[in-house]
Amino acid sequence: MAAAVQAAQTGHAVTVFEAGRTPGGRARAVPGTRADGSAVQLDNGQHILIGAYAECQRLMRTVGVAPEHALLRLPLTLVFADGQGLALPDAPPPWDALAGIARARGWSARERWALLARAARWRLAGFACPPGTSVTDLCAGLPGRLLREFIDPLCVSALNTPAHEACGQVFLRVLRDSLFAGRGGSNLLLPRRDLGALFPEAAMHWLQARGHAVHLGRRVQQLAQGSDGRGWLLDGEAFDAVLLATGSNEAARLVAAADAPLKTTLQAWADTAQALRFSAIATVYAEQPGARGPLLARPMLALRPRAGRPAQFVFDRARLDGNMGLLAFVVSAFEGGRAPLESEVLAQAAEDLHLPGLRVVQTVVEKRATFACTPALARPPRRIAPGLQACGDYVAGPYPATLEGAVLHGVAAAQDVNGEQACT
Repeated sequence: MAAAVQAAQTGHAVTVFEAGRTPGGRARAVPGTRADGSAVQLDNGQHILIGAYAECQRLMRTVGVAPEHALLRLPLTLVFADGQGLALPDAPPPWDALAGIARARGWSARERWALLARAARWRLAGFACPPGTSVTDLCAGLPGRLLREFIDPLCVSALNTPAHEACGQVFLRVLRDSLFAGRGGSNLLLPRRDLGALFPEAAMHWLQARGHAVHLGRRVQQLAQGSDGRGWLLDGEAFDAVLLATGSNEAARLVAAADAPLKTTLQAWADTAQALRFSAIATVYAEQPGARGPLLARPMLALRPRAGRPAQFVFDRARLDGNMGLLAFVVSAFEGGRAPLESEVLAQAAEDLHLPGLRVVQTVVEKRATFACTPALARPPRRIAPGLQACGDYVAGPYPATLEGAVLHGVAAAQDVNGEQACT
């Protein structure tokens, strides 16, 4: 939808083919039912945005969504239920990070100094590291508490990849552009409304109101180059340019089977896209029936994952969208079965949050939530062939699989389109 809105703003006539029944892809609304039988609008995953997501916020405003109302803005906080952890003040960088680290509860003076010294070293090095460096390599020598309660949760939330497998360079880029980019860049932006209403549904209505076509529930079956070598055909319909704003597997399917002279080039692109590994994210929605107010002291708390207790974060939806008694537990880099996961999360809620008796409302497992962001990863380029581009969080770029990364590539692809008509 970012690509479509940008292409429309550039003056192109846009047609959107969306395979799903609702727009949004991996950031969409999901209907649910609570214990009392009432309907509740959930999401396919509990997403977090940050203040540095400038393009996401710009496009939200473009389609009529005010970020200041749709998102709850908080200083970066990684605080546990017992009150320990890191909470940054509302101050310009780097003073917010320095003050937050200096005042972190539960950390010793040695641990605070170790993190400050390592952060200073990363900054002096220009937030760069040798190729092949993992986040674990990058953080070697830091005290164990810092790894468990700061580095690991930050890494898995940003890259959805365990620290020993995660790319150190991408991790440093995320730190640079959030903690050190400008005031508010590291702020957490927590959605106050479902993800569909946050952008994709509003974008769809914005496009339709301006005469652009949006086809839901229509999966493109065939891609072919125009007979004159200019433009492309989607299921026989001609367009001057095509933007494959899909997941990597779907884009690779179309590109590999495309009827076009550049067969070697297309196959090489498809092979790179298909070689990406993916990680799942699970969100367990659980409720306390009859609750009349928030269950947690904060909108979001960090959790201490361990054997049989897998959740890394929990969100209190009462403090976000007014759904009393509803919590969202997030398990990044998830592996395993749904039933054991639900049992373990409920046990973790009882132990860590002192909330026994929660009931599962719905569990959403996004099996291909993000690509595994490993060191020296080969990602396919955005440009595939003349008039044909792919845009999504997986194409070559400096960021991990995030909403902002997907939006940036969508906007860039639309800006590159030449001709009078574009199709996403």
